Amino acid sequence: MELSAVDLSPIPAGGTAADAFSNTVATAEQAERLGYSRFWVAEHHGRAERLAGTTPEVLLGRLAAATEDIRLGSGAVLLNHYSPFKVAEAFGTLDGLAPGRIDAGLGRANGSPAADRALGTDRGVENPNEDHEERIRAVVNHLYDAFPDGHPYANLSIPRSDAAPPAPWVLGSSPASGEIAGALGLPYCFAAFIRPGFAERALAAYREAFEPETLPASLDEPRGTLAINAVAAETDEAAARRRAPAEAVYRRMQRGTLGDGTPSVEEAIDELGGAPDPTPETLDPDEFPRSVSGSPKTIASVLSELADRVGVDEVMVQHTVPDHDDALASHALLAEAVGLDPRE
Repeated sequence: MELSAVDLSPIPAGGTAADAFSNTVATAEQAERLGYSRFWVAEHHGRAERLAGTTPEVLLGRLAAATEDIRLGSGAVLLNHYSPFKVAEAFGTLDGLAPGRIDAGLGRANGSPAADRALGTDRGVENPNEDHEERIRAVVNHLYDAFPDGHPYANLSIPRSDAAPPAPWVLGSSPASGEIAGALGLPYCFAAFIRPGFAERALAAYREAFEPETLPASLDEPRGTLAINAVAAETDEAAARRRAPAEAVYRRMQRGTLGDGTPSVEEAIDELGGAPDPTPETLDPDEFPRSVSGSPKTIASVLSELADRVGVDEVMVQHTVPDHDDALASHALLAEAVGLDPRE
């Protein structure tokens, strides 16, 4: 199994965005040493008191300087907020900074009405799926200089290296996003930490809709990745405690009261009324958690089961671990669990 990571740059307790970004850089450096395949950073708006990751295309430039061969990308750049040409320019620039190892993860999401207004985003698009698909096509055509002669954009160029262009990925949390990825023949990453119940349907829809050679970046066959909130510790019980902040944040989201930051393990356990139950080594057939935890033995079994269930060979780990040292320890144990080969 391949293992990758997506980082949200959470603000540590008592810290600032500078501390959050320093932690993200250290996490990327560790992921490279441990043998992770790719390291992505996220985009969220209007939550800067909790999450510093608002601008992946900027943060990725710093990560390019701090790493040598791990693939770097966005998880995701929210394409409904931006011009496809500007997105392509940003990722072409990143390719110049880290030739041949950039992933352009393309997604969409609305934030609060105020954030969307500030971003100049139209929330009333008549056919959002068609609009999203066309925006992805435009980004790819810019990245691969593939607009036909006579097209208004045919003579526009973007910065690039002489290595492979950035690899476009479609990211989503619904069967509709899987269908778009399949129709375009692009790789697809499903966000099970958002809507785990749609994971199997979305990846099945992706494979059913898959059309090779649709775009210059299209694959010959489907390639899916499952993104899930996962944490590890030395024992199942310790890992369940480490998972408590993720469970507490989800409950806050359900109530619409996220608060000013991620709770500590102790605060989360207090909010939940006790530590979460450990994730069992084998899940029920109809069980697809948004967050899992375990010792290396347990987490290896759970991740393998979920990956097999949706038919993917790569899992991308997202976590809500407020203590940076605990987060690094978790990533190291996850790498051990799935048998990654550390880089020299």
